[in-house]
Amino acid sequence: MPKVAYQGIPGANSEIAVRQHFDNDVDCVPCQDFNHLFDALHGRQVDYSLLPVENALAGSVSGAYEMLLDHDLRIQAEVILHVHHALLVNRGTALADLRLVRSHPQALMQCSRFLKRHGLDSEGWYDTAGSARDLAESPQDGIGVIATELAGDLYGLDILEKHIEDEQFNYTRFLLMGHGDPEPADYNKTSIVFATRHRPAALYECLGEFAKRDLNLTKLESRPRRNRPWEPLFYLDFEGHWQEPNCQDVLTQLLQLTSFVKMLGSYPAVKSDTVGM
Repeated sequence: MPKVAYQGIPGANSEIAVRQHFDNDVDCVPCQDFNHLFDALHGRQVDYSLLPVENALAGSVSGAYEMLLDHDLRIQAEVILHVHHALLVNRGTALADLRLVRSHPQALMQCSRFLKRHGLDSEGWYDTAGSARDLAESPQDGIGVIATELAGDLYGLDILEKHIEDEQFNYTRFLLMGHGDPEPADYNKTSIVFATRHRPAALYECLGEFAKRDLNLTKLESRPRRNRPWEPLFYLDFEGHWQEPNCQDVLTQLLQLTSFVKMLGSYPAVKSDTVGM
């Protein structure tokens, strides 16, 4: 049974993503933050670590891409989780009894229309699953939380309402990190990070190499380069595996065109049409 670290406490969306990928045949290890997530993997305390990198509504997860750059690990797989929020309360509490709902600010924002419709005030909390655990440990009248159904089950809370999110198109993308390279699958992505040389058309020339080889880009994002102000790094995902000839060609060409290239991994990926995107 694989041992997989995730960021958060039991009942977090990251734990649900781990169980989705491994079909519950997994030993889940909660970690306080991203640093502990990678330390557990480097120290061989776990077989894999699951890192959230972007949300379809909120964009990139702060700090996640910097972790990919700082650590010499390989992406093993892509995991896409359809995020759902539930309204949880202490046993015997009715919707009419509530006056305040706690959760992570992002979850509160994603359920703002539901809260407004029911006249409920909101209070930001450090974590969705944490808000559920804290309410269970210190019950308060008139207080509810927004978290996962799993958190409700784990902490003995009643689920008043399911799927209370305002937008159904709420997906979070995770990357499963590990040691070594995974075997190619029927559908693969390759992730890299690179820096262009400081001259006109540098990025245009790099991207043109993918177009010449008919390689489809699925992500391109620039982020600050910490040791060189105003010189960005580019994180890029494209369809294909590095072992394929056209992928090898484009990577070889990038080494000549750029000042820096790092391979983050070639890995089995999820086709967008299989998750309703």
